[in-house]
Amino acid sequence: MLISLCMTICGCGGGSSTTAALSTPAGVADFTTLDLGALANYANPVLPAYYDATISAQDNTPLDNAVTNKVATLGRVLFYDKRMSINDSISCSSCHQQATGFDDPLQFSVGFSGAAFTTAHAMRLGNVRYYQPGSMFWNKRAASVELQASQPIQHPVEMGYVSSVGGITALIAKMNASSYYPDLFAFAFGDASITELRIQQALAQFERAMISTNSRWDTAYAQVFSATANNRGLGTTLPGFTAQEDRGRQLFVGGPNNGGAGCAACHQPPTFALAANSKSNGLDAGETVVFKAPSLKNVALSKAFMHDGRFATLEEVVEHYNSGIKLGPALDTNRLAPNGVPLRLNLTADDKAALVAFLKTLTDTTLTSDAKFGNPFKK
Repeated sequence: MLISLCMTICGCGGGSSTTAALSTPAGVADFTTLDLGALANYANPVLPAYYDATISAQDNTPLDNAVTNKVATLGRVLFYDKRMSINDSISCSSCHQQATGFDDPLQFSVGFSGAAFTTAHAMRLGNVRYYQPGSMFWNKRAASVELQASQPIQHPVEMGYVSSVGGITALIAKMNASSYYPDLFAFAFGDASITELRIQQALAQFERAMISTNSRWDTAYAQVFSATANNRGLGTTLPGFTAQEDRGRQLFVGGPNNGGAGCAACHQPPTFALAANSKSNGLDAGETVVFKAPSLKNVALSKAFMHDGRFATLEEVVEHYNSGIKLGPALDTNRLAPNGVPLRLNLTADDKAALVAFLKTLTDTTLTSDAKFGNPFKK
């Protein structure tokens, strides 16, 4: 039974989380653990002081899709629902697993058939909202988080709703016939209409709510942050860090002409999302595609790195930046030496180990265990 609009106060569009004696519809309660009268907080997270106006300027949330508790809750259901695939076998969460920072522990993800694999490694989703201009996928082929949402659903390997089986239209018909989606869409948007745009908006809101602020690095940086300090205090020794971890911090933040590795020029603290003007990192000679990368938050939980998952350890990643960068048209200028050849950092073994130790301080187990980002399904 559809939720009566009289049971919500200013509920249209999911703009308010205020409810009046709202009960969870039977279909929603049958399939999920959701309590629609007690929503998780997605819209107003408590952020550290260093997530100030400077960081807000990096937020790619469009004005017409600000995060609300109702729509993000719907997005959570969509994200975990295997019924979003053609044979009810694959969800977004199959490839973006919470326990590993919302990426896939496999190099390539298994598609709906169980026999075919993707050709790119699944990207971590933490702090996805802090990359400008907001384009998605490694090759930036989707212009926004919203537009990204449809592509895996319609992919012939991933979720299987290709045009020959009816595409998104067929999926929407399936969702309309379910016992929970009409109610959830009515709850989130004010009426039960299920559209591709609304699916995109809900998934994007849920993903943008995945903000990482609870790593050991965050706890330490919060104690030294100053908006008026040189480089906002990023060059300050961090309390609670080991000597090795703090040496890794120095290498990460410092530029190559100042005894560092120059990592922060592209992977910007405190979000560790990619700088908007960053280019590629020289994985292959002659590379012409300008790849993006996810935030480095929870990078130590990953099992495969780069767009094709070619590296299996952080040590391999660090060695690439130390000695393996190759020249090509897409290479970022930060990875070039003054004479125009690929930069060689010539790091010692201790320095390479220190960088790895620092990257491990970016692990945020709050994000990887928070129930509001977990699977809401009973069956």
